[in-house]
Amino acid sequence: MSIQNSPEAIASLDATLAKADLTERLRLVSALGGRAVFTTSLGIEDQVITAAIGLAGLPIEVATLETGRLFQETVDLISETEERFGITIAKFGPEQDDIDAYAAKYGLNGFYESVEARHACCHVRKLVPLGKALAGATIWITGLRRAQSGNRAATPFAEYDAERNLIKVNPLADWSIEDIDAYVESQAVPTNPLHKRGYPSIGCEPCTRAIKPGEPERAGRWWWENDEKRECGLHVPEAAATPIASNIA
Repeated sequence: MSIQNSPEAIASLDATLAKADLTERLRLVSALGGRAVFTTSLGIEDQVITAAIGLAGLPIEVATLETGRLFQETVDLISETEERFGITIAKFGPEQDDIDAYAAKYGLNGFYESVEARHACCHVRKLVPLGKALAGATIWITGLRRAQSGNRAATPFAEYDAERNLIKVNPLADWSIEDIDAYVESQAVPTNPLHKRGYPSIGCEPCTRAIKPGEPERAGRWWWENDEKRECGLHVPEAAATPIASNIA
């Protein structure tokens, strides 16, 4: 197999991945050639993909965005995961100048005050580091699942990311949380202890709360905003945040 970005090629890859299991999906993607990067938030879905990569010894780079505001439980899980699967997780974080510029404009925790400020914070702490992590990559692997939210209900196995000019692969698109839990148990995958405390979706500490019974998985993310489709911009584009410094893309 080789990398092609035409709609026909992407559709063919999507159909091929739909028929395979997780490890085979990742194996097929790694055989496409080019540089494949999996970005993990250390959440339970991403831990499943990391486990599959490590256990199969696949040539897929694993990277994470160390935003500077993560839960300590998430930070601790990085080294535990590296040791468990014999891999190295590359870490990409924000530039201090960008953080300082954000704080000068909005205040360090200004993201609570407006959607614009929250977008700007996500831009500095997540989108800019993501750009570094994916620099030179031809394939971006994510842990997106259709069942995570209505906003992600149509997630394909493969798609062309025009903004980043690469193929985006979502190998868990059709997995349920029950599938995730079963894999974690069968492979003894280390997971974030926050999951057992009511945090199915874990982001930065100031922006994540435990969910209430009956709430959607991602209800605890940016809970003070009213938009049910709220995202950080990594996977679903949001309104562009106002640049706060000339060195912020």
